[in-house]
Amino acid sequence: MIKHHPKLELLESYVAGELPASVSVMIAAHLEMCPKCQQQITELTAKAADKCFDKDAFAFDESEIQFDFDAFIDDVTEDSSIDEFVEPEPQEVKVADTPYCLPQVLCNLERSNWMNLGKLSRSRIELEDGDLRMSLLHIDAEGSVPNHTHNGFEITLLVDGSFEDEMGTYNRGDFIWLDGKNTHTPFTKEGCLCLTVSSDSLHFTQGLSKLLNPIGKFIY
Repeated sequence: MIKHHPKLELLESYVAGELPASVSVMIAAHLEMCPKCQQQITELTAKAADKCFDKDAFAFDESEIQFDFDAFIDDVTEDSSIDEFVEPEPQEVKVADTPYCLPQVLCNLERSNWMNLGKLSRSRIELEDGDLRMSLLHIDAEGSVPNHTHNGFEITLLVDGSFEDEMGTYNRGDFIWLDGKNTHTPFTKEGCLCLTVSSDSLHFTQGLSKLLNPIGKFIY
């Protein structure tokens, strides 16, 4: 069961088209897995439409408008073209001999080759979005990310598998937003695949892991 969702304010900004592209992709991917947020988006979209098309906002003097409705209908009905909807083919990636099905929203986005560092693997999503970086991050079974905080914010969507940290356990579909106020050590027993968006690198905080700070950009 999905326990972690985008905040209402974030969903409202998504409906209004106010979010950076990468954050919108993260929410769209979450929506593919979350009926609860799908329902919220339906309600928010209806409210936004009512507000946008409020009749008072479109008041006009009919005497000033010259419109040939019959000609308009003729133009529309003369168009015999048919728009065909093609259902996207499911895309699958294989990491550490494990196949994973990706969210459909990623189907038209290019991905880099996998880079590996111990039990961590990363594939960059090729989406130009300012300082924001979007990636697929895989953690092998019995793998972890050393204790760290964040120099910026980090959004994680669990695509498959599960992991746990000091704050709880996360499963497929969970949407987690962390920043410099959060410190954690993600660990997975069986392996997991995450979609992440980061605004800056990780900052490792304990013991020898501090030596990893120069390579924090690997995950960013």
